[in-house]
Amino acid sequence: MKSQTSSQQAWGFIRSHLEQGNLREAASAIKAALEDMENEPLSIAVTGESGAGMSTFINALRGTGDEEEDVAPTGPVAITLQATAYTLPKCPGVTLWDLPSLGRPDFPLQEYLKEIPECDLFFIIFATRLKCIDIELAKAIAQMKKKVYFIQTKIDNALVSCQKARPLTFDKDKVLQEIRNYGLAQLEEARVAADKIFLVSSLDVCAYDFPELQSTLVRDLPAHKRHAFMQRLSSVTEAAVNGKRDSLKQKIWLEALKAGAWAAVPLVGLFSDSERKKLEDTLSLYRSHFGLDDESLEKMAQDLHVSLEDLKANLQSPDLLSAESDESFWEKTKQMVEMVLLVTGGPIATGLQFTKTFYLQNYFLDIVASDVKALLAKEDLFSASVGSAGLQKEGN
Repeated sequence: MKSQTSSQQAWGFIRSHLEQGNLREAASAIKAALEDMENEPLSIAVTGESGAGMSTFINALRGTGDEEEDVAPTGPVAITLQATAYTLPKCPGVTLWDLPSLGRPDFPLQEYLKEIPECDLFFIIFATRLKCIDIELAKAIAQMKKKVYFIQTKIDNALVSCQKARPLTFDKDKVLQEIRNYGLAQLEEARVAADKIFLVSSLDVCAYDFPELQSTLVRDLPAHKRHAFMQRLSSVTEAAVNGKRDSLKQKIWLEALKAGAWAAVPLVGLFSDSERKKLEDTLSLYRSHFGLDDESLEKMAQDLHVSLEDLKANLQSPDLLSAESDESFWEKTKQMVEMVLLVTGGPIATGLQFTKTFYLQNYFLDIVASDVKALLAKEDLFSASVGSAGLQKEGN
């Protein structure tokens, strides 16, 4: 509950900073949240059909024997009837949930999904080949936007059977590749995304894909946390940035009306120095509203331990009116003017000035708002800053 409350506070801070246009403070809050996330607990669900070897796999992954204390019960008649939690010593803060077996007639998938605890990622365990219930579960997990590892256990038994059936032509590596390809083909046919199927023997953790599974898990866990955070962050920033953008847009209508009322000569100075200065001032105002002005970007780059150039590489607004990059912008503006003249049949000053002001200010505002979203979606910027912060702590 404490972690949940802390997370809610973090989201609240981020949203509040964005609504106020304090992008630097929002970026600092994101960085702090990612640092805290490194120590947040993470839950992994282990599921599969009865007899697939989920409990034995959990004990092997934890490095405990089936006969030790505090282990998942195993054996030919052992059946897990309720979700049970086990810690993972090699990954502090990680909990493995031994879930009830899939495919029980009295426990349909929809009911099964309601009963399982909230987990960050899933291991789907199968012993021979993927069944329909495994694939249905994988699709349901994908809809939950959670990561799935597919693990085929008892691979030693499969190899022994193949060797007995084909003693003269048996090729261990070839058989293993055939098993992998078959599983991946099943998933591809069912349109379920999977990078790999891990082939393991829970009785020999040094063989087959078990060592790779362990190293992959240790490497991927922080990434899973960051990915889940950044996914949710996108919705928070989307709402906050859109809210601020829409609020500012309400003023554009009034600005456009004022510009139209004061218009006298429609085309004189459309791209003059004074007109360009007004455009630059408008763009600067919106950048300032969203915390994307040069001074804020410099401070943000220092806070995130990245170069200003790397930060600006994700943005359009700082160079929108520069001579090098604004050719398409001016072309769009000229096309807009030509369209107005075509519709009105001539240079009607009020209509032209109103349209120009309304179009340009909306265009600038949309560009700046999209810059904020693009910047906050760059997970690598914040991941790099978290890594730098970690190195600094170790050096102190």
